[in-house]
Amino acid sequence: MSAKDQTEATGTDKAKLVLAAGVFLAGVVGFYVAEGQSDLIRVVGMVAVAALAIAIAMSSQPGRNAWAFAQEARQELRRVVWPTRQESIQTTLIVLVMVILVAILLWLMDMFFMWGVGALVRPGG
Repeated sequence: MSAKDQTEATGTDKAKLVLAAGVFLAGVVGFYVAEGQSDLIRVVGMVAVAALAIAIAMSSQPGRNAWAFAQEARQELRRVVWPTRQESIQTTLIVLVMVILVAILLWLMDMFFMWGVGALVRPGG
């Protein structure tokens, strides 16, 4: 494929993406213009327009790249070793205890500094 062919393909892809965005925008405008219609009809129409816009976008190279990325992300998500319920509870409790300890430490430091500033500022003391 020559550089010119790649440029044309990119221009075609941009046109497809602009068309998809335009179709979706027209669907949103139509959704609000048809305010007097049943909500079911409006929602089904919006879903159909969104599906059409996605189909148009997916026919472009960036759309195919996005789909491939989503599939790879899904495969990667399946490989993740999720913590057990017990591990999640233990981790949550550790975090909670640490937050409480830091809060107490900060409160004690605040009380100490307030006492120190009060001793320095207090007249006649």
